[in-house]
Parts: sequence; C-alpha cells; structure tokens
Amino acid sequence: MNKKEQLLKVAENKVRQGGYSNFSFREIANEVGIKSASVHYHFPTKADLGAALAHQYTDVFLAALGNVDDIKARGENPIDVYTAIFRGSLINEDKMCLCGLLGAQNESLPDKVQVEVKRFFAKNLAWLAAAHAANGEANPEQAAITTVSLLEGAMMISKALNDHSYFTLATQ
Repeated sequence: MNKKEQLLKVAENKVRQGGYSNFSFREIANEVGIKSASVHYHFPTKADLGAALAHQYTDVFLAALGNVDDIKARGENPIDVYTAIFRGSLINEDKMCLCGLLGAQNESLPDKVQVEVKRFFAKNLAWLAAAHAANGEANPEQAAITTVSLLEGAMMISKALNDHSYFTLATQ
C-alpha cells in the first residue's frame, strides 16, 4: 500500500468513526508515519482528501456489488447482495456507511465532498433501481429509495443503541 492509499485508509477509518470533522492532517500524518506537509503533497486541502475518500469509497462499494444481471444469473437476489455489504460493514467492522455519515453532515461539508456524496447516492439508487427492476418490482425507483433509506437508518439506529440486532430485525 503506497502512502496515498495509507492516508485514504486512515482518513476513512476516522470519518467512519466520527464524521468529517474527526480528522486532521496532523493526526493522519502521525498514524501513517509521515510529516503533515507530506499529506498536503497528496491532498492540498482537507476538502480534496474528503472528496477523494468519498469517490474511492463509491468506486469500491460499486465494484463489490458487481453487475445486477450477473447476480441474477447466479440465482441470487441482488437486494440481498446489497444488504450483505451493509451488514458486513456494521457487524464485522462496527462501522457506518462512509457516505451515509457524510450525507448526514452535508450542509457543513465542502462543495467537493458534497458532490462525491451525491455521486455515491445517485449511483447506488441507479444500481438499486436496476436490481428492483430485475426482481420485477412495479416501481423500482421508489423501491430503491426505500432500500437505501432502510439500510442507512437501520445502521444509524444500531450504532446509536449499540445493538446490531436492530439492523438484523430491520432487514429480515
């Protein structure tokens, strides 16, 4: 893992634990073992780092999902695949969705970061609409909004109550 990737990983962990304001370049630099100026070499501003982080998160998330048609061809329900990613993040890593956290802070985020958070939700809603359409849903766009809202909300409630069984109950 190169220094830029290390910086993004440390920043992701910090944001997923406490939001956008939960990190500084100095803290990230200390964890990676470099000087704060070196962070600025890769990311001139915190907004640049936040935007890169949300962009990368979106790309990794979508890659993990894969193609709706391929999932259906394997005989799986794409909504179950989508839900499993959220479940894994919460249950295995005890972490919220990065863009869900950032989305809740949208008004206080720099414009660059807001653009990337919107990209996450737009791409996820499009993927979910295609998944619900492939499942024969009559109104796939509405079902997509319901799905992502349920999962983000179930994560939030589970974290707030420090009890992951709420996520399990919501997603049965």
